[in-house]
Amino acid sequence: MPIKLFPSRFKLLKAFVVLFLLISFLVRLSFLFWNFSEIDKGVFKLGGTFIIGFLFDLATVSFFTIPYLIYLLIIPKKLYGSLVDKIITYFAFSLGVFIVFFSFFGEFTFWDEFERRYNFIAVDYLIYTYEVVQNINESYPLPILISAMLALVFSSIFIIYRLGYFQITFTSETRFKSKVFSSIFWFGIVIICSLFITNKQADWSSNRYNNELSKAGIYSFFAAFRNNELPYKDFYKTIPKAQAYATVKASYNNTGDTFLSPNKDEIRRKIINSDSLKKTIKPNVIFICIESLSGKYLKAFGSKTNITPNLDALENESLFFTKLFATGTRTVRGMEAITLSIPPTPGRSIVKRKDNQGLFTIGEVFKKQGYSRKFFYGGDGYFDNMNTYFGGNGFDIIDRGRGFLLDASITTTRTNIEDDEVTFENAWGVCDMDIYNKVIKESDKAHKSGKPFFSFVMTTSNHKPYTYPEGKIDIPSGSGRHGAIKYTDYAIGEFIKKAKQKPWFKNTVFVIMSDHCASSAGRWELDVQNYHIPALIYNLPNIAPQKIDKVCSQIDMYPTLFALLNWDYESNLFGKNVMKMQPEEERAFIGNYRKLGYLKDDKVMILDEQANANFYKWFPSDNSLSPRKINTNFLNKSISFYEVADDLYRNKGLKINN
Repeated sequence: MPIKLFPSRFKLLKAFVVLFLLISFLVRLSFLFWNFSEIDKGVFKLGGTFIIGFLFDLATVSFFTIPYLIYLLIIPKKLYGSLVDKIITYFAFSLGVFIVFFSFFGEFTFWDEFERRYNFIAVDYLIYTYEVVQNINESYPLPILISAMLALVFSSIFIIYRLGYFQITFTSETRFKSKVFSSIFWFGIVIICSLFITNKQADWSSNRYNNELSKAGIYSFFAAFRNNELPYKDFYKTIPKAQAYATVKASYNNTGDTFLSPNKDEIRRKIINSDSLKKTIKPNVIFICIESLSGKYLKAFGSKTNITPNLDALENESLFFTKLFATGTRTVRGMEAITLSIPPTPGRSIVKRKDNQGLFTIGEVFKKQGYSRKFFYGGDGYFDNMNTYFGGNGFDIIDRGRGFLLDASITTTRTNIEDDEVTFENAWGVCDMDIYNKVIKESDKAHKSGKPFFSFVMTTSNHKPYTYPEGKIDIPSGSGRHGAIKYTDYAIGEFIKKAKQKPWFKNTVFVIMSDHCASSAGRWELDVQNYHIPALIYNLPNIAPQKIDKVCSQIDMYPTLFALLNWDYESNLFGKNVMKMQPEEERAFIGNYRKLGYLKDDKVMILDEQANANFYKWFPSDNSLSPRKINTNFLNKSISFYEVADDLYRNKGLKINN
């Protein structure tokens, strides 16, 4: 007699498995139509996408079956259909159905923002429930969504009840041997998946969208939960460490830098920017880090929308970097690149890691020049560990705190943005104009002290739910990304106008740069154009406005500024002075938490955590990548920077005193 996967006592389990697989198929189909134009639609490609997707769905649902299988195996026959059996069965089934629908509803909101299945970002969001729940509540009609979800949950339970699956489960007396043999199948899948199947194996296509469709959201979530730390040497292609350090050090041969310990595995060096003709200057520096502003929204990069008139005007009065690329896809990755001037390391951003205090940041260079340092954030800097990172590296904190305290070991001061200073606030914090007003107040105080100041200002308005004060621009609040960008631009314009009325304006340099693009999603492993961001330096004394058409990175912004100010300093920063870059030195670092890209000329090398390396020619006209045969020299240079960056962090080489 053949063994049945679902003997009589297992009929309810069968109903749950079928329900899960059906809903998961519908979600995958929805995402297919959502990004239909981006997906490879060949028969084999689509067939592979859905077959692999089905296998991951089967793997996912097998984990759900285990608790109930164990229950079915251990409950004695005399309790079949008893009150205890009914309570446990109804509760377990209802909870399982609720989790399934809740997860799939969450996937739609996550896909809407990131065009990906759940990843480490979703894991991080579990920590910051206030911001995330508020953001979802302000971005979507939450009461309607919750009502719809609960309606689907109850409807599913009712239909399965009417089909008699509960009754069959309560009244059937399946032989123990049959239950054991049937359970072996599901336990076997769980064991195989736990030991041999990884989420990476869903990345089978050159098209990222097909790969994401092949995944199962819940499976991806727990894979990310287990693997948000990725030591470079354990997962990526490597070369001998001595060779890696030699390659990185050689990249500074034309800069005139002097390495302080040439024979050590470090990059600490003395940088000389002054001479008898160049006087060191110490203006105040206000850095505006714009949330999620892609280069494509500016007129200079082809936009016809006219939603950034103030930035469009400022670019003509500034040093405007036309080919600067973000290192990552999240704010913390931008902060890491800007403050540490380091290529992205795999896994979590250093901003979110535990051992991230006492590091050599740009703040240390400002400190040596006699500056005060402040970090401004319109929300609670507890989010994404920002306060611990900035506070632990010498910055005073000004944020919209809700009671979360700084680590006891951090001695920095913390100033709250008070209620009477707030005109508008959403899930992510106060509107940009409110944070700029606070910056002006603090700048007034700093100016009176006679000490130069450096202010790092993180904006929030250009973020879903895209809400801002009404009546400031001609696009209604909450209507979408374009409105948020136009308000962000408006607030910058108003801030500059107000600053011009202050006595400290003439001695203040404004650096404006995005943290990352609005979206990094695309069909390629890394969509190069989706890392292109605007960056400018405004009000710099004795420097004529000009466009800097050199490929460079976020990590180069402050080494460039320090050179323009003629500062001599000790450096542990990877970045270079863009102004003096030779064509052969131009490069940019791009990546996400898994894939690391090295862009030079029109070529890009992409490294991943399966020790793969893919080499492409990049065509900016249509943002496409064409595979090329690996260039060994290019590969080794790519590996060197990422291997050294990760090695320095893990061996405390980024510390001020290492």
